[in-house]
Amino acid sequence: MLPFAVELKPGVPVAEQIIYHAKKAIVSGRLKPGDKFPSIRQLSLELSINHNTAQRVIATLVTQGVLVTTPAVGSIVAEPSAGGKADKAELLGADLERVVVEARKLGLEFSDVEKGLWAHWQRLGGK
Repeated sequence: MLPFAVELKPGVPVAEQIIYHAKKAIVSGRLKPGDKFPSIRQLSLELSINHNTAQRVIATLVTQGVLVTTPAVGSIVAEPSAGGKADKAELLGADLERVVVEARKLGLEFSDVEKGLWAHWQRLGGK
């Protein structure tokens, strides 16, 4: 059984959705540094996805420093990076741009986006 829930939605690449849910499980504390991450086989079987998609998910999470893969153990959740806040915040650039574009398409004001962001931050245990 996967340590996080994934409800795949049409219109968004499958790998992107799984990566998002894996990261959400980590920031919410359901997956902690050192926890074993599902294998490519387990991801593909339990989510009924292509083996190559599962491989891309794990490779992306490793490249982003979210997972560490070791022989004989598999993939585990990595310790948080030691990079500075500016380096970490830069990683959000593309995601924040998508939020801004969508908010503007919907005619929202910055304060509406700020309230929504704060609500999600609180829900996931933000300080």
